Amino acid sequence: MSRNWRRLVMVLLALLLAAEWVLLEATPALAQTVSQNSVTYSSKAVNYTNAELKGEDLSNNDFVGAVFAAADMRRADFSGSDLTNAILTKGTLLDANLEGANLTGALVDRVTFDRANLRNVLFVEAIATRTRFFDADITGADFTDAILDRYQVAQLCERADGINPVTGVPTRVSLGCGDGSRGANGAGASSQGADGGDRGGLFAADGWGARDRL
Repeated sequence: MSRNWRRLVMVLLALLLAAEWVLLEATPALAQTVSQNSVTYSSKAVNYTNAELKGEDLSNNDFVGAVFAAADMRRADFSGSDLTNAILTKGTLLDANLEGANLTGALVDRVTFDRANLRNVLFVEAIATRTRFFDADITGADFTDAILDRYQVAQLCERADGINPVTGVPTRVSLGCGDGSRGANGAGASSQGADGGDRGGLFAADGWGARDRL
């Protein structure tokens, strides 16, 4: 089995597990501590499915593997938080602040990031199909090996800029924007990252994608 097919199988299995989790845990189970009439959301929480988190300060928290499926997180502050392998499927993050957040390996499919602050976010190996990034600030974001829709890549490349301060990878390179190479039409760039390795995202085409460089 080729590497591309192995990755495809892994993506499908991850989505199936995410769907099963959401179905089994349809109500939010929030671990929280209350102090002086304020609510502090705990990093020990497992499931925030369907939670109302509008305007909440969730910055600099450990949310590794947490579930925010279908949660309303518009204007929420996740800056500096670790959301590695988190599930944000169908979440709403309009005008949210995720600057410096780590979404490595996260499921962010069908998420709305419109007008969100995504500066320096790590989207490495994240799954972001059918996700909206309209007017989001992606300066310094790293999309290396993320799975994105081709039309979104084309739109993101129109404003991609900066270098991620953690990985040292330019945003345009991580998206495979081309810059005179093979363009941003899903063919991907042949540029190399800071470590000399071949860089560029994965692209969903007619459903599930394959690596842009075969």
